[in-house]
Amino acid sequence: MTPEESFKITSNEYMDLIIDYGGNESILEIYQEYSPHIMNDRFAVIYLPSTLITERTLVQFGYAAFPSSFGLASERSLEASGVTRIRRFPAFDLRGAGVLIGVVDTGIDYTNPIFRNEDGTTRIVSIWDQTIESLDEYPEGTFYGTEYSRDQINEALNSENPLVIVPSMDEIGHGTMMAGIAAGNEVPDRDFSGVVPESELVVVKLKQAKPIIREFFGIPLDVPCYQENDIIWGVQYLISVARLLDRPMAICIGLGSSQGSHNGRGYLSALLSVAANFPGIAISIAAGNEGNKRRHFFSTVDPAIGSVTMELNVSEDEEGFSMELWGAGPNTYSIDILSPTGEYVPRIVESLVVNREISFLFETTRINVDYRMVEAQSGDQLILLRFEAPTTGVWTFQVYSRGDLQGAFHCWLPADEFIEPTTYFLQSNPYTTVTAPGNSPLPITVTAYNSETGTIYLGASRGYTRTDDIKPELAAPGVNIISPTLQQGFDIVTGTGAATAHCAGITAMILEWGILREFYPNITTAEVKSFLIRGAFRNERIQYPNRDWGYGAIDIFNVFNQLRTEI
Repeated sequence: MTPEESFKITSNEYMDLIIDYGGNESILEIYQEYSPHIMNDRFAVIYLPSTLITERTLVQFGYAAFPSSFGLASERSLEASGVTRIRRFPAFDLRGAGVLIGVVDTGIDYTNPIFRNEDGTTRIVSIWDQTIESLDEYPEGTFYGTEYSRDQINEALNSENPLVIVPSMDEIGHGTMMAGIAAGNEVPDRDFSGVVPESELVVVKLKQAKPIIREFFGIPLDVPCYQENDIIWGVQYLISVARLLDRPMAICIGLGSSQGSHNGRGYLSALLSVAANFPGIAISIAAGNEGNKRRHFFSTVDPAIGSVTMELNVSEDEEGFSMELWGAGPNTYSIDILSPTGEYVPRIVESLVVNREISFLFETTRINVDYRMVEAQSGDQLILLRFEAPTTGVWTFQVYSRGDLQGAFHCWLPADEFIEPTTYFLQSNPYTTVTAPGNSPLPITVTAYNSETGTIYLGASRGYTRTDDIKPELAAPGVNIISPTLQQGFDIVTGTGAATAHCAGITAMILEWGILREFYPNITTAEVKSFLIRGAFRNERIQYPNRDWGYGAIDIFNVFNQLRTEI
């Protein structure tokens, strides 16, 4: 890609598609007319003109090429996780000094006093705002957005109109919440403190997903939604800043998507697992809030019977949505469809690739059905259904399994606000609902619990992954958490995003101890995770690990209590 072609990154006249070129740039030569934009030594993005988008595009490029769409993972925690007890010991009073907190989210209210030093200067190292176009002030190689430095932010804070100098602002508040819970200053009269109030912040404000992406998957235009490739760019930016400054960084991801195979094989998940191996990087990811939304269906299929029934209630307010069925090998899977008014679509027989558009005689509904016998990233079968103007009521699907072994399949509806709350499976299953990239193998996946009652948050997504890897690994306080608002006050929030911000602060404490105090100079995410699992609080009446709690609730005091006799 050249700077002259960079308008395609933000233009809705072009569809972003991710290509796994594996470092072999000759592969990208066949896409030269689509402006290949190299992200790293494995992935690139191409920009397909909207005039070329047809129902065959999915067949041509494969499901994995379409960026997954991500929503937000949130809606007296320090004592519960041992932070307050640690602060009572001078040798372990770890407040994040010298450690960076990286947040890829909705931006930050940089004018909020909780993100300033005592002298009024900012604790923010830099902000990359992907939504503000500039000629050449973007991070190297990205070709979009604007990067604002610490000096520019301080200049803005010293002016009467800060937003004239640094016009980046968090209009939603989720990023400000995440940054505040992890690293906000202490405000004793409001009973508030971030976990590591002496750390510094690096922030990415994500641009909203393109309307053309939303339209393809039936995602409403008025809900927060972010593209996978923009998040990948954001994570790479955080790591580049940490490397430039030679500082450890705790990265916090409070975003989630129910798209994909739920086994950690997506492009973003792959990047995060690679980054989690870097010394000085600790990555925490929200498990999601899909546990009680009834958006997951699971069933085995007895080979003697050959099929099972799956029923889906569609809300009267539903305008469109997508649904993904992932079948376990070696069996193959196919479906038939019965609409709420009784129109029947006979079994759509499986084949290597199926692409079919279904219209109904007495209804306005259209369904695009795509079969991928061997989906590229997972190797499993995918059936993708995209509904347009779906009829209200109960849709019935007969799911057939062909093979001599017992079949099994999962089906997921979109997460967050991407679908109406009263669109759900009648026989839903609350497990295997951890959202991407929370299924990524190496990062720490965090669920939420109520520190007042000691109970798991009912809305939290539950494990394990589709291939039974243990996710989430840990629980952190995430119910009724005090959080900063865009009005520079405080409010109460709940969700696994809040829990993940809390966990990110905890990991920053371990990075400070390990790297800056030189007790464990090359510590990685995997080793931080091991320390946290070892020190986690476990109820003697509960067997661990389990699908709700993982290995237990974070207790940073106990982590160091076990270590201090060795130090």
